[in-house]
Amino acid sequence: MAGRESGTDQRSSAVEVLLAFFRLGLTSFGGPVAHLAYFRSEFVDRRKWLDDRHYSDLVALCQFLPGPASSQVGMALGLGRAGWLGALAAWLGFTLPSAIALILFALGVGHWSGLAQSGALHGLKVVAVAVVAQAVWGMARSLCPDRLRGGIGIGAALLVLALPTAHGQLLAIGLGGLIGWRALALPHLPPAMHGEYGEYGLGKRAAGLLLLVFAGVLLGLPLLAAAIGGAGLAAFAEFYQAGSLVFGGGHVVLPLLQASVVPPGWIDNDTFLAGYGAAQAIPGPLFTFAAFLGAAMPLPLGGWTGGLLLLLAIFLPSFLLVAGALPYWESLRQRDAVRRAMGGINAAVVGLLGAALYDPVWSSAIHTRADFGLALAAYGLLVFGRVSPVFVVALAALGGWLLGG
Repeated sequence: MAGRESGTDQRSSAVEVLLAFFRLGLTSFGGPVAHLAYFRSEFVDRRKWLDDRHYSDLVALCQFLPGPASSQVGMALGLGRAGWLGALAAWLGFTLPSAIALILFALGVGHWSGLAQSGALHGLKVVAVAVVAQAVWGMARSLCPDRLRGGIGIGAALLVLALPTAHGQLLAIGLGGLIGWRALALPHLPPAMHGEYGEYGLGKRAAGLLLLVFAGVLLGLPLLAAAIGGAGLAAFAEFYQAGSLVFGGGHVVLPLLQASVVPPGWIDNDTFLAGYGAAQAIPGPLFTFAAFLGAAMPLPLGGWTGGLLLLLAIFLPSFLLVAGALPYWESLRQRDAVRRAMGGINAAVVGLLGAALYDPVWSSAIHTRADFGLALAAYGLLVFGRVSPVFVVALAALGGWLLGG
């Protein structure tokens, strides 16, 4: 495995992997970039499970794939260290702390009906404006560095504002990839140092089967949900689709999930944004926001059953993709056509997030000058003050409570 090349040939038990990632799940604030830094410090520097080159290869792969990059890196690390049980242990350890916290928050909102209309919850909706604005600005600077990709981003935003549905968002992503493939000029990537992925216990045949399962569920589950009916199956299909098609990290899942749960009436917009704001205040992956939504849904979902079911739905594509892509990554990353298409897709998702910044985030949270002032202050603390998001969220909740009082 990768650790053999870095000086240690010991494998770990799944319990050791679980405990290592559980500690990170309790302490990893700051979003996916910060998570990857925590992982490197823990597994490259301290535990020496793998070397820098192999870790960088894993990060590159997981940033290329749709889904939450930090969670996917964790799954790959667990897979390499303790096999399939290790991959499951890494995901459980890193994910469950934040998922449990968000399910409890959803149950609190449902139990105390006045909580959803409280000033503190309004403060969480306001801070979501600052958090999403920070994400849009940072992603635009890195993913739309030229006129073509800037135009793709603006066009994608206009398209999803004109077609505010999940289908409009998928169309924008598809067109972005097509334009990037046909028109984007990128410098040729020099040959990479080839890593050996046999250490993960995966051959190309098994990996190809996982990718077929991923595609089969993605295409077949919505058809099955339409044929059979039922809110539970339909919700699982929507969240699996969101986890399969989100490029760019946790914030980009916001518009896809909003389009999936608010128009059908499963979640009202105020509760949706309050949960999204609360998700900023806890460690771990932002995709655990799915657990909040599942727990806050009406029957037959709702509670612990709905929260855990939709948590599984949104993360299942990540596992299938990262395990299925590992043996193919070295050759795939060299293909210029793939890199051009990904450049267009990444620019399009900036546009999707920009449109979501206006609707539903801004339109649902900013009603008064005081709201705008609170959002502006939160943005300044995040961007210029470099204050930890958990403190900014707490201050915004306090500010909303004071203004509401």
